[in-house]
Amino acid sequence: MNIALIGYGKMGRMIEKVAIERGHKIVCIIDIDNQEDFDSKEFKSADVAIEFTTPFTAYDNIKKCFERDIKVVTGSTGWQKDHGEEIFEMCKYGLHTLFWSSNFSLGVYLFNKLNVELAKMMSGQKEYEPRMCEIHHIHKLDAPSGTAITLAESLIDNYEGKDSWKKGSVTLPDGTIEGSDEAKSDELVVSSIREGEVPGTHIITYESNFDKIEIKHEAKSRGGFVLGAVIAAEYAHTHEGLLTMDCLFK
Repeated sequence: MNIALIGYGKMGRMIEKVAIERGHKIVCIIDIDNQEDFDSKEFKSADVAIEFTTPFTAYDNIKKCFERDIKVVTGSTGWQKDHGEEIFEMCKYGLHTLFWSSNFSLGVYLFNKLNVELAKMMSGQKEYEPRMCEIHHIHKLDAPSGTAITLAESLIDNYEGKDSWKKGSVTLPDGTIEGSDEAKSDELVVSSIREGEVPGTHIITYESNFDKIEIKHEAKSRGGFVLGAVIAAEYAHTHEGLLTMDCLFK
């Protein structure tokens, strides 16, 4: 399979290594300093483009791929609120293909399944208050993380009494705190911490006056995330439309 990489930071380099190990060919690498290569013959020869950039560039990158009839796998987050409906609509009826996930890790996928089941079990236990916290490295631009938003939406869909999620406090690398964890009773608070070079941790807590129930996913490295992204590209190569991690586990 011919793969184009969009974004060549730590994630891009790791994806390149894993893709080659799995027998694929990297035909084009596009980063901030060679945007003209979207029109290159090398890019147009790609079967799938794997995109890992920023909340501010992902939307334009996806559109450029669609305009050139290239399938896209992206783990970029932060663009869905303003552009998600438009992009997802473009994938209807197989007109374009996008495999999107806020996190390609198998462990995170299974963690969200556990999150859903726990939310169903706790839905009638009104003495417990659910909360979420995510911890990521200091370079992550969006807060809360896309994975945290996915987890929050899954919880809300399965827990009676929470109708929406609210961005809570953000603890910055220097220890200062922005925002507040105050919320309405029907809002799920999602707080964020930015520190060091940690790959990512997501914690879901149900707390009463007497005890606390907590589930946590802690990534040891980006390796699982990277492998999942390449597997997603392999799946997108032979499928069409809007694809998600659920497609891999039917």
